[in-house]
Amino acid sequence: MNSFSSPQRVVVLGASANPARMSYQAVRELRDAGHEVIPVHPTVSSLHGADVITSLADVEGKVDTLTLYVNATRSSGMEKDILDLEVDRVLFNPGTENPQLTQKLESAGVECLEACTLVMLRTGGF
Repeated sequence: MNSFSSPQRVVVLGASANPARMSYQAVRELRDAGHEVIPVHPTVSSLHGADVITSLADVEGKVDTLTLYVNATRSSGMEKDILDLEVDRVLFNPGTENPQLTQKLESAGVECLEACTLVMLRTGGF
């Protein structure tokens, strides 16, 4: 398991170009904290200076943290890509909880937390 020290390589699934969305704020705050951020959204092309990729299947290499900003129905539809991702930790932000996916990830040795990325960043717990 990773010690989750800074900087991390973080995938933000459900990144948004809408400043009112938590995922938009997370991308900005993760980058400001010095993390390598990989935003994922099917139609957004750039966010806070980072190129946005359209699919988890396009993520290459090791990932420290995947932070979810999609509901359980969407994450279940992406289950294979999430399970195929080489990731140490998955954060289920409020409203994204998915017990079935959590169970499968934990069975695969992935640490899963139901936690808010923004709160973790702002309190030094990321």
